[in-house]
Amino acid sequence: MSMSDHSEKDAASGSGADSLDGPMLYERPTGLKGLYYHPVVQVFFLGFVCFMGPGLFNALNGLGGGGQVDSTTSANSNSALYATFAFTAFFAGSINNVLGPRLTLLLGSSGYALYIGSYLAINIHQNAGGFVIAAGAVLGVCAGLLWTAQGSLMLAYPTEDQKGMFIGIFWSVFNLGGVVGASVSLGQNFNSQSNAVGNGTYIGFLILTLIGVLIPLLMANPNKMIRSDGTRVMTLRHPSWKTEFWGLWVTLRSDPLVVMLFPMFFASNWFYTWQFNDYNLALFTIRARALNNLVYWMAQIVGSVSIGFLLDQKGLTRRFRAYMGWTVLFCMVFVVHIWAYFYQKHYTRETIAQETADDTKIDIYDKPYVGRIWLYIFCGMLDAMWQTTAYWIMGAMSNDPAKLANLTGFYKSLQSAGAAGIWRADAVGIAYMNIFISTWALLVGGLIFTLPMIYMRVKDHTDPSDEIDGILAEIESPPSQPQIPTEKPEDSA
Repeated sequence: MSMSDHSEKDAASGSGADSLDGPMLYERPTGLKGLYYHPVVQVFFLGFVCFMGPGLFNALNGLGGGGQVDSTTSANSNSALYATFAFTAFFAGSINNVLGPRLTLLLGSSGYALYIGSYLAINIHQNAGGFVIAAGAVLGVCAGLLWTAQGSLMLAYPTEDQKGMFIGIFWSVFNLGGVVGASVSLGQNFNSQSNAVGNGTYIGFLILTLIGVLIPLLMANPNKMIRSDGTRVMTLRHPSWKTEFWGLWVTLRSDPLVVMLFPMFFASNWFYTWQFNDYNLALFTIRARALNNLVYWMAQIVGSVSIGFLLDQKGLTRRFRAYMGWTVLFCMVFVVHIWAYFYQKHYTRETIAQETADDTKIDIYDKPYVGRIWLYIFCGMLDAMWQTTAYWIMGAMSNDPAKLANLTGFYKSLQSAGAAGIWRADAVGIAYMNIFISTWALLVGGLIFTLPMIYMRVKDHTDPSDEIDGILAEIESPPSQPQIPTEKPEDSA
């Protein structure tokens, strides 16, 4: 079946095209069925999938070193994780379009249970470092699938003026995983003298991630979803594998300005290494690390909701909102990093290595702790604002789930490539200050490259011409047989 056949059937069903008088509208179901199929409810389901997997992963990683004393194994595992993540995410949009988002989410979430189980293993057997690194590599493959499926659904379910709100809802539920995980860790390790988390923390996390693997089975089929304005969510295409692998190239061909977002994508996970290992792990006791971790993920909720509220202000044009979001990020980057510089300049890897005793670390009752925990709160807010704005900009560029899957694939691939590099740099002992300066520079560079893209590409409304159906049809159909834009009577629905 050619892509033109797909488009005709989509148009007939209202799932992929607008009529001459505007988009076809459908009546939404009522009662419990209507509640179940409501886009907001499905985004909550999506958030809980990531609550149980990536959220708890973040809670563990946010402790610094995965909760261990020695961060080398954790850093190498994260490097392996993000290296395979970068490769998988590059093709994950194509895989998602073939398998469907629910199966892709299920496969993707399973890797988080293996990863957390590996930390339980190394807590029991100190020679299990190889297993932790291997589990990180497997998780990278799974995470590439999960995050691409998540991005395509989160950006496809809302209407154009709801995307910021939906991103904020998802990010809040997702980060509750970090909050709950950090709370568990804080409670279990509040009186710990070992400077590392106990087996109970890892067991609790493992049980929750295993529950999370089952949640995609409870989610609605996207093909049956109707948005709140009565428009049908565009049906995910299932053409040939050849066309799907071409889809990544087609996304660049149809929207070449997306390359200006690549520096922003690349920087979007780079800062975790300095925040988690070179600040939280380096300076604080396990009790303070756990409390820092808790407020960090709570701050993420504040950051995502606040920037999402700004990006969805209906009284402002979408272009103006894009500029406002960019300005907020620019200010936050400089506030956080100027503040952090005055702490970072006072310690190095060498000085931290000499302070092995727990009483040399900063604890929650120490006077210097107050300013440093507030910095960590602002770090959490900046992270959520950065990720939310990146997703919102992608959502402003398209309403097509297949194209959004490819865009989020690029996002996660480049994000993970950057993370793999910086985690490896931390593992081999690159100076704290060098990692800190590179973090600051990449964030500023990402914003500078994004600004002209916003000017040229973000419109007040996404037009059908912005989608990639026509270009995909050109690839699937022989050039010598031009497509006739008329519909045969027997093909009408």
